[in-house]
Formats: sequence, C-alpha cells, structure tokens
Amino acid sequence: MKQKLRLGIVREGKMPRDRRVPFTPEQCRQIMENYPNVEVVVQPSDWRAFKDEEYTAAGIELLEDLSSCEILLGIKEVPKSDLLAGKTYLFFSHTIKKQPYNRSLLQQLAEKKISMVDYECLVDRQGNRIIGFGRYAGIVGAYNGVMGYGLKYNLFTLKPAHTCHDKKELFAELQKAHLPNSKVVVTGSGRVANGACETLGAMNIRKVTPYEFLNYTFREPVYVQLHSGDYYVAKDGSPYSSGEFHQHPEKFHCTFSDAGSFASVTDLLIHCTYWDPRAEILFSLDRMQDPDFRISVIADVTCDMNGSVPSTTRATTIDNKFLGYDPMTGREIEPFAKEAITVMSIDNLPCELPRDASDGFGKHLIERVLPSLCEEDKDGLIERATIISNGKLTTRFEYLQDYLDGK
Repeated sequence: MKQKLRLGIVREGKMPRDRRVPFTPEQCRQIMENYPNVEVVVQPSDWRAFKDEEYTAAGIELLEDLSSCEILLGIKEVPKSDLLAGKTYLFFSHTIKKQPYNRSLLQQLAEKKISMVDYECLVDRQGNRIIGFGRYAGIVGAYNGVMGYGLKYNLFTLKPAHTCHDKKELFAELQKAHLPNSKVVVTGSGRVANGACETLGAMNIRKVTPYEFLNYTFREPVYVQLHSGDYYVAKDGSPYSSGEFHQHPEKFHCTFSDAGSFASVTDLLIHCTYWDPRAEILFSLDRMQDPDFRISVIADVTCDMNGSVPSTTRATTIDNKFLGYDPMTGREIEPFAKEAITVMSIDNLPCELPRDASDGFGKHLIERVLPSLCEEDKDGLIERATIISNGKLTTRFEYLQDYLDGK
C-alpha cells in the first residue's frame, strides 16, 4: 500500500500575525476526499481567521509537532527558529528581489537543507502568475478608498473592512456610502484592478469610457478603468504597443497628469497597476501643488514606496489606514485635514478579509497547484517555483547566490 503523503498547515509566526490560511477547513476535507493518499494536519493557532474547532469539525487533525509531514504550507515567511530541516515548504518568501531583511531566512533554508516553493513564482510556461491574493487587495483597497472619501468630506462612515466577517458583510456596508457626482479612476487590468471594480460595481456606480470621463459632466458618481494605453504614449509618436510598453516603458510618456487630463478631473484615485521603475510616474510632487490637480483621496493599492504615486512615502496599517499629505509643504499631516490629500497605502490589504481571501487562494491552490505537488509535476510548475532545493539554489534562481552568500 502506498504510504500517505502528509501535508501540514503551519501556524503563522511572523509578526504582525497573519490570519490567512492556505486551505480552509472545508478545503482540507475536500483534499483528503479527492486524494486518498494525502493526509492534511493543522498546527493549532489562536489567531487564525478559522478557529481550531472549525478544522476539527471538518475531521482535520490538530498537531503541534509537524515533523511527520513531508510538505508544510504557510502564507508569510516562516520564522527561522520554526523551520524543520529537510522538509519542503510553500510560502511567500520575499527573497527573489534580494530583499535584505530576508537574506538570513534564505541562508537558514540552505543550512537546514530545506526545499522551498515560493507562491509568487508559481507561473505558467509563459511566465504568468497563476495564484495570489490580488483580487482581495483590490476589493478591500477600493472599499478603503471609498471609506476615506466619506471621512474626508464628512459624508458617511463605514465599518472598517477588517471588522467585517466576510465580503458579503463588506458589500452590505457599502449601501451606506452615497457618493456625490464624483469621478473615480481605477488603474490597471489585472486581478487587483478587477477586484476594485467589483467593489464599485457593488455600489452600482456607473462605468464610463475614458473619453466620457474626460469630456462629460455627470449628475451621479462614475468610474473609469484605465489601461496603460489610456495614459501612456510613445515618445517617438508611434502607435501604442502593449508589448513595446512592457519591454521598454522608458520610451513612453505618461499623460495622466498633463493639463486637462485625468489628474485634472479625478476626485478619487484607486491605483492598482504594476509599475516598472523605468516608467514615468503618474504625477510629480510639483504637479500635486497645481490648482487644477483635483485628486483629493488616493487608495494606493500597489503601495510602491516613492514610486508611481510619489505621495506614498510609507505604508499605512490596517488599524491606521490613512495618512495626510500636504502638497505645499511635502509633509505628512492629519489624514482628513482640509489641505491634505488623503492617502491609503496598506501593504497587506487581503488580511482585512482573511476568510474570503483564504478561500479564494485555497481554491486556486487545489485546482492549479495540488495535482503537480501531490502527484506528478508534468508541466514543471513546482520545479519553476522552487527557489531552493535540498538546501541548494535551483538553476532558475542562481542569480541569488551572492545574496545567499551575504555579498
């Protein structure tokens, strides 16, 4: 009889505590039903969005010592002291950009001869990511943007997203939000931006075209979803090419803040698009001082420090969601002061809806990753996402060797 493969869900140890999980209790039960050779166990935790009792009610064993598991799954980086030698781990490692704060984590993985699969590196053969929490970052980011607009103008008060039980309660809360005839921009076309549009759709806000947004006035709130081609033009005057833009963004001019363009007519900006440092920024700090710069609330879902939205100088937090940026002095002030541009720049937005975010993430793991992880990696999916195998960097990630060596 084939020996059972044991999957262990680790307790999130990184501070601040993350309440998300790779698999919900119901998903753990489904895995064991669909994969008779797989057994799932869960390390007890007092802070998960799903209680220990929910796992036991689904027939999942709670186990403090996970040393009997071959594969261990978490969400955030596993604390170095908790790593078990010789195991295979799946989590977001935040090492592929040589992040200095996680060098010692990679060194510990090597020292303990661990294999580590990074969720961020789970890509198809074309290099497209197949899993992530982007949709919920967009859903919550847009909700927070609307909340900030209501607070800034004393229009309405919404319950903080992290105090809502789930997305259903979050969307019900939006019925309190009655925006004036304001104009909202969502940038991007991926999962994050589509999540933001989902929130605006739950408010029944009308979606308009970029031309209508720029040229028409309305008696109701409206929003537009902008793709890169809507506000970047080739500097040499040639037609916009998506492929060329993504390969050589430095060859394009950003028109977002040109006189009479989007920065002049937008009230609330929900920024959800990936930004390449070679590309021009959306607008400059100087442009934010102009009388016709109309944006007064920014939900910077991308949260790139000093990036495409230059007023994002630090990450805000789930408990303190907003900061105020005074464009005339360049200083941070009270978030809802009259002279402030209100900025939301939380870098872990999906944590505000941990139950829904976990459910969506787990579904993708089961559908797109588990067959390769628990059976045969026919397409090389796991191989492509394995940063370190048995303590050694894989070929795809050999560029991290100097980082691993501490150079």
